[in-house]
Amino acid sequence: MKIAMIGTGYVGLVSGVCFSDFGHDVVCVDKDAGKIDKLNAGEVPIYEPGLDQLMAKNVAAGRLSFTQDLAQALEGAEAVFIAVGTPTRRGDGHADLTYVMAAAEEIAELAKDYVVIVTKSTVPVGTNRLVKQAVRKANPDLDFDVASNPEFLREGAAIDDFMKPDRVVVGVQNERAAEVMNEIYRPLYLREFPIVTTDLESAEMIKYAANAFLATKITFINEIAALCERVGADVKQVSKGMGMDGRIGNKFLHAGPGYGGSCFPKDTKALARIGQEHAVPMQITEAVIKVNDEVKRRMIDKLLELCGGSFNGKTIAVLGVTFKPNTDDMRDAPALTIVPALVGGGAKVRVTDPQGRHEGEALLPGVHWVEDAYKAAHKADLLVILTEWNEFRALDLKRLARKMATPHLADLRNIYSSRDAKRAGFTAYESIGRLGFTAFT
Repeated sequence: MKIAMIGTGYVGLVSGVCFSDFGHDVVCVDKDAGKIDKLNAGEVPIYEPGLDQLMAKNVAAGRLSFTQDLAQALEGAEAVFIAVGTPTRRGDGHADLTYVMAAAEEIAELAKDYVVIVTKSTVPVGTNRLVKQAVRKANPDLDFDVASNPEFLREGAAIDDFMKPDRVVVGVQNERAAEVMNEIYRPLYLREFPIVTTDLESAEMIKYAANAFLATKITFINEIAALCERVGADVKQVSKGMGMDGRIGNKFLHAGPGYGGSCFPKDTKALARIGQEHAVPMQITEAVIKVNDEVKRRMIDKLLELCGGSFNGKTIAVLGVTFKPNTDDMRDAPALTIVPALVGGGAKVRVTDPQGRHEGEALLPGVHWVEDAYKAAHKADLLVILTEWNEFRALDLKRLARKMATPHLADLRNIYSSRDAKRAGFTAYESIGRLGFTAFT
């Protein structure tokens, strides 16, 4: 089957590459000439483990290509996926559908034969019906259907998520569109991965509800962590005990500096806005958004305490600035709140991140980038672990402590323990939900 994929961002590129690996003929389209030139030269514009090799394999096999020409991509295509950005709209928190609707109207102008227009982007409930109306208005004679096919890809594990999904959600209005979607996902059906077929609105809602629930789990354990610090409990033991309950599960119960990334912040805000528009306030989701912002500010207070009440004149080493490991994505990362507070407070900040520098240089002005944790720690007053990259899970703590002017460690991902820090020579250690400020004597 021939598939056109509009958008070569994270979702579009990963989806297009994986569909081609299913055996489909996939043409990825983007208006950005520079991006298309890079893709045609074999360069992957995002960091996702394994994506470069999979892309090269399918380009070489003749199943995957890149172009700016949508008309060419649509010729003979039975499905066209819209995988463009839906950023939070400034002012009201709603998802901005400008790019989605523009893509739909362009499809209407250029498509000649029957095609299923599939929304892959995360969109508010009712968007697919708006897409249908826009296409029908622009080209009343076009034979087409619409479908909703939300993505559930974790950055850093996207290929595995696509190839071995918990489920595939497909929203359709008729059997004809369902047959096309079933053929697209036939390789997964044959391997007995669940394909959930619903109406359009349910498919759209599943995406928002799932992400809001996961964001709620993260925020809940972060609130529990704050209480653990006051009562003397250990949040790692608490989350372990909770997670053993099959009704709860252990995923997304890891205390940290708050959620970030391309999905949770945007989708929780959009769901809250949808609730407001339909007079059904999403009170839990609204609280999650508020508490997550407070978690990031609470991290700043922890660091301030470790610096004796002032950042001014301190040298602070920050390990990791992407919102999670195995990605170069900086969108809504806790670092974008925490690091500017350090710089603004007068600290000299050194940063290292395996993949974050490309985006981080523009987003974090006033910091000095270095190659590794040991260079970052040189004569530093505080070492902050902000992203749990594997490179930071087995550091030589003794070596780090010896390099520092004041060996204080803020472990905001609970990778180590006060015992590890004390044995290594750190004179103060702070984690999340386990110990309050600890000065070793």
